Parts: sequence; C-alpha cells; structure tokens
Amino acid sequence: MTRLDPPGGHGRPAVPSVPAGAASREPAAPHGAVEAAAPGGSASTAEAALARCVSVEAAKFAAAHWGQTPLLSRAAELPNPAGFTDLLSPADADELLSRRGLRTPFLRVAKDGQVLPAARYTGGGGAGAEIGDQVLDEKVMRLYADGATLVLQGLHRTWPALIDFTRDLSLAVGQPMQVNAYLTPAGNQGFATHYDTHDVFVLQVDGRKQWRIHPPVLPDPLERQQWGGRADEVTATAQGTPALDVVLEPGDALYLPRGWLHSAQAQETSSLHLTVGIRAFTRYALVEELLALAAEDRRLRATLPFGTDLADPDAIEPELTETVEALRDWLLRADPAEVAARLRQRAWPASRPAPLRPLAQAAAIAALDADSRVTVRPGLHRQLDERGEQVVLRLFDRTVTLPAQCAAALRALLAGPVVRVGDLPGLDDDADRLTLTRRLLREAVLVPA
Repeated sequence: MTRLDPPGGHGRPAVPSVPAGAASREPAAPHGAVEAAAPGGSASTAEAALARCVSVEAAKFAAAHWGQTPLLSRAAELPNPAGFTDLLSPADADELLSRRGLRTPFLRVAKDGQVLPAARYTGGGGAGAEIGDQVLDEKVMRLYADGATLVLQGLHRTWPALIDFTRDLSLAVGQPMQVNAYLTPAGNQGFATHYDTHDVFVLQVDGRKQWRIHPPVLPDPLERQQWGGRADEVTATAQGTPALDVVLEPGDALYLPRGWLHSAQAQETSSLHLTVGIRAFTRYALVEELLALAAEDRRLRATLPFGTDLADPDAIEPELTETVEALRDWLLRADPAEVAARLRQRAWPASRPAPLRPLAQAAAIAALDADSRVTVRPGLHRQLDERGEQVVLRLFDRTVTLPAQCAAALRALLAGPVVRVGDLPGLDDDADRLTLTRRLLREAVLVPA
C-alpha cells in the first residue's frame, strides 16, 4: 500500500511522469480490461506454506474442509520437523514485548474471559519516546505471571518471518490474512467458548493446549454477526459433548471454519500458538456491491408516496412489491465487470505486497542502467488494460497510465521472472527502457532483483 521520469527523447512519445503522491485513485474497471495478473510470488512457496498447515492435499482440503469442517493435523503428518518456532518462538515474543517499542493495538491482554484496559500495561517509554501507549515490559510480566493471556496482534505486519509466511499462505488460499499470537500461562484460559467470524489456522508453537470444539450455533457468520449476540446459545452448546476434544502439541495444526465454537486451555506449562485468520470474502459481499450499484436505478431511488405510514404493513406492502420488482429487473441487468471492479477495490488493499526497502529502492533508481535486473514486487495485485493509445496498469490503490508502445515491455515485466532492463521488448532504445523502468520502480511496481 505504497503511496516520474523525464520525457522520452526527441521524436518519440514520452513515458508520462507522475509527481510523487499524485497517482490517481483507482477507478472502477472499464469494459475491456484484458489482463488480470495474480500477485507476484512463487507458486512453490505458496504450496509449501499451505502444506505446513494441513496434512491433506490442497485439493482435498478445498473439497472436504474449506468452510465446512475442522481439520486436525499432527506434527508427524506435516513437513517441517522443527514445527513453527521459525515463525515466532517464545524468545521472539519476549523480544517483541521488551525491545521493539510495541504499541497498542499490537498487544491485547485478557484474563478470565475479559480484555483488560490498555492502561494497565502501557505508558510512556522514557526520554525521546514519551508516547503514552507503549507496551511496558514490567507491567506485562506482572499480568502474565498472574495468569493473563497475552495476544500479540498484527504479526503479519511486524515480524519478518510471519510477513513472508502470511503472504505465501494468502497466495495459496487466495484470501487476505492476519496473524495473532496467544501466550497463555500454565493452566489458564484467556477466553470463554466463542466463535470467530473468519476461518483460522491454529499453529501450536510451544507448550500444550487443550481445544474443545463444538458445531456452530450460526453457520457461516458474517463479520457483523459476533458471538456475543448469541451468548446464551453459545453457552448452552458448549455444555454439550464437543465434536473435537484434543490437546495440541508443538508442531500440530488445526483448521477451524468460521462459526465453529471453541475454547482453549494451556496445560502443565505455558503455551504459545499462532492464529492465522482468513478474511474470506463471501457471497454477501456480492450482495453488498450489487445493492450499492442499484443506486443507479431511478426506480429504486424513488420517494415513497406522500403520507405513507411506515409502521403500517398494509401501506408498505404495495411499495415493497414494486420495489422488489424494480430490484429484480435491475439485478437481471447487473454487469459482472462492474461488480468485479468494486470487489477488487475491497479485496486488493486487504493484502499488502511484500515490504519495500525505501533506501535500497531509491539507490536502485539512481544506479539503474541497461544491465540492471528487476522483477515485479512479490504479492502485488495488478491488472493491465490495453486500450487505444494508452495502457493502464491498475494497482491496489491507484492507476498508472502509459503510452501504448509500453505494452509489450509491461507484459514482460509483469510476467514475474527477473528481467534485464536492456532486454525489454517493444521500445526503441535503452533510453526509453530506462525511463519506463525508473517510473515503475518509483511506483513500487518493480523491485531490484
């Protein structure tokens, strides 16, 4: 989510320059978008990331478990003999809590089923770091020693190994993801039985934790359908026989679809596990975008008759009938391209591309020559649209417009492999190739290889 070069030589159309920060906001995709590209990244690393989480083939997981039923995968069935300590170890968690200037909301603390006020474990960081919401290690230690569970949040943004792993796993599953870590003292339970409104992979890093899983009281809940609104049903169901009662050991993994009730308690030693939340898009997202687009229909914008009693079902019935008729007529004419454009604007910003090193990127721009090698930024969603005298590159937060003669070079650059600047096709000479490449480096589309 990153927020350009001189005109081409005399006699050739210029590669247009865009001042920093002036790239246009991404519009709805017009008809005629001819190429959509998956995020840059390695298919093999994506497959390996998923294989670390499930003990069955990807196709079987998709058909038998995805969004349907839990899957327990024991460490012996998974490919990494070291488990998940390479992603975040207890020592790594200690470093985050003590030496990284962590601030809220990147830490949450819970005890006896309640989230504690942040003021109980935050404060100023001393001279030159007086910001008052910084995590204070001595306060955290006392709460943890008293039985509180520590929740390190947003680790897909703060911890290098999990930044890379989450990007690969997101590519494999095709959905945005987030990662939290749960550190629970021996014998304690941070949260009562509840359900999540997103699917999760639970990866047990250290210690042992008992999980009790019950079927949903509300299958496939939406994000706004939180478990608190069904607390009585959740409590009653949790008193029954669980569908799964299992102790996760280091290296074990558990997949839970959204809506499945669960509670977890650390055993004889402290526990550390990662929860990878899958923010999957639903059919209701299509409904939301269809309704947003329905505002274009004048019949659906019409004012209700003068004096209509909104509390009277008999008065509302004919208006409801006519509205449903108008909505049905409009839905039959709905354009999939318009819906896809709106979904893209929601989905693409939810998954950041690979981190970009600003200093190294600026140095690469300054040193660029025909022998330089570049590649598309891993994890970058993009869509290329060739039309008339222009080629339009859509990114997650803006569009980049270039002359049509850049199309062949753009296709080569976006294909994924490393490209030598001097080998770019379709441009007259190295001066134009360098101008285009500098522009795309400045737009954070490309990175040095």
